[in-house]
This record gives sequence, C-alpha cells and structure tokens, in this order.
Amino acid sequence: MNKYKIEIKWAFIFMAMMLIWMYIEKLVGLHDIHIDKHYIYTNFVAVFAIIVYVFALLDKRKNYYQGKMTYKQGFISGLIISLIVTVFSPLTQYVTSEIISTDYFSNMINYAVSEGKMTQTEAENYFNLKSYLIQVIIATPIMGIITTAIVAIFTKKK
Repeated sequence: MNKYKIEIKWAFIFMAMMLIWMYIEKLVGLHDIHIDKHYIYTNFVAVFAIIVYVFALLDKRKNYYQGKMTYKQGFISGLIISLIVTVFSPLTQYVTSEIISTDYFSNMINYAVSEGKMTQTEAENYFNLKSYLIQVIIATPIMGIITTAIVAIFTKKK
C-alpha cells in the first residue's frame, strides 16, 4: 500500500478538483441560467486534470524514484491514479448530481427539448443519474489513459 501512497493521494486530489469544478460550474450558472454554454466551458476542466496528472507524476518521480523515472514507470503510476479515480467516479458523480447540482438534469432536459435538440423522451433517457453513471465509468478510464500516456512523456527523466 505504501508503494501506491502517492497515487492514492493524487487520485483524491483529482476527485476533489472535479467536485470543486462542478461547484464552480453551478455557481457561475452553467447548470441553469447559462446552461446553453455548458457544453463549451465544461471542457476547460481538462486543463486542470492535466495539471493534476503532471504534479502527480512529478511527485512520484521526485519522491519515489529519486528524481529518475522511465516512461513505463510514469505510465503505470498514471494508470493507478486513473483506476482509483474510476473506482470512485460513481461516488463523485452522485455527489455532483445529488448534492452540488440537484437541478442539473431537469435543466438539461428542459434546455435540450426547448432547443429542439432532443425529444422529451430522449432527453429524459440521456440526462439522468443512471445514464451519467454509465458514462463516467466508461469515460474516466479512457481519459485517464490518454492523459497518462501524454503526461508520462513529459515527466520521464533519466
């Protein structure tokens, strides 16, 4: 367990960052009054996600590998972070949907229908907790692997 202490720490930092991001989105109105702009601005969280992975792998390199880390070591460390984040992603999605932004799904359904983007049934089938839980379980490891593969290139050091 001590071997993965750094990955565990950074996985929880990542999850905290995501919850803070969701709270900020809610505060600035991207979950209600400015919901029409949500699809644009929500993607900026990727910048912070990459930053967290960079700091995580630099931490691993410095404090576990004594300043030297291969691409493979960095990649494995990032995969472990991604695995932990994936395991807890249903919980973070639940907190987001049921505590931070309880009206998000109904607001998105109303917006999608009023803009003619979906029928009522389509919107209700897409914008709900079950659907988002499935999406987060699929998307989290994919995005984690992609981020890890790229960040590990820049954090390796001989």
